[in-house]
Order: sequence, then C-alpha cells, then structure tokens
Amino acid sequence: MIEISARHVHLSCEDLKTLFGEGYCLNNRKDLSQPGQFASMERVDVVGPKKTLKGVTVIGPVRSATQIELSMTDARSLGIDAPVRESGDIKGSAGCRLVGPKGEVELKEGVIVAKRHVHMTPQDAAEFGLKDGDIISVRVDSEVRPLIFGNVVVRVRENFSLAMHIDTDEANAAGVLPGMTGTIVK
Repeated sequence: MIEISARHVHLSCEDLKTLFGEGYCLNNRKDLSQPGQFASMERVDVVGPKKTLKGVTVIGPVRSATQIELSMTDARSLGIDAPVRESGDIKGSAGCRLVGPKGEVELKEGVIVAKRHVHMTPQDAAEFGLKDGDIISVRVDSEVRPLIFGNVVVRVRENFSLAMHIDTDEANAAGVLPGMTGTIVK
C-alpha cells in the first residue's frame, strides 16, 4: 500500500504545553495506519522567512523532540532549506516558528523533508529478504504516470504496518491515488 504523507508536525511535551497550554492533551481525530499514530484535532501555523502555512495537522502521540515534515514545495514556499532526512534525524536541520492558540515556539532545528520509506514488520522483511535500513526501489504502475521510486529506506519494527510513505510532491509526480500499491524492486 502506498500512503501519501501530507505536511504535518510532531510535538514534544514541552512544545505542546507552550503552544496549547499547561496540561493539554492531543485529541485523536483519526487513527493512522501505523499503530498508535493518529491525526489530532489540533493545528498549528508553520512560519518561515517568506510565508506561513496555516492550520498544519499535529500528529500524535507526543515525541521526545518536535519535528516538522514538509514537501520540498512547502519548504521552498516558506523559504526554508529543509534537508531530506529519515524521520527523527533532525540534528542540524532547518528551523522555523510554530504558532498555536496559547503561544509560539522558535525552533533552531526540526524541519525536514521526510525521506521516502517503507514500514514493515520483521516478518514482512523476512518475506522480502530485507532488513532495517536497506535501500530499495519501488515501482508504481499508475495509468498516467508510472514511476520507479529509488532510494527508499526500509524501516523494520514489530509494531509497524506494511506501507510505503511518500510526500505529496512524490505522489503527484507518480499520479498516486488512494488505495494504490507498489512493487518492491531490489
């Protein structure tokens, strides 16, 4: 299954408190395919040097560090030089300002363009002959824009659900529609 990961924000407990108030908890709007992950009701504004993206979805649960995942188009329109990185790899990445209903946070780092990846369980990985960190290609056979995505990272954890995540720029380039699948090409 290929899933389109639109722009979103992961917040630390400290930044959640600053943006939404003391003791605030994220409210689950919709469960996501990866177990325990959810799109929350909460939204924040992402402010860059050139413009602001209003109402960006906050993904729960909270994390140890705040991270903003944008497409390259989003980053460029904001005036942010966001590196392509695996989720969680934010050291030395770009910064921005987040604005919530109760406050603002100025981040020195945390803005990335998420590297395309495939989530899978150890059992899935064994079936495909893969391991965590492998780099693969995935063929997408859309009717109008077939494409092979290279440099796809394999991410293996017991609690993952088999799915490839690409951003909106990548999905548009391949004409990906909801429910489409891809084929792993080693």
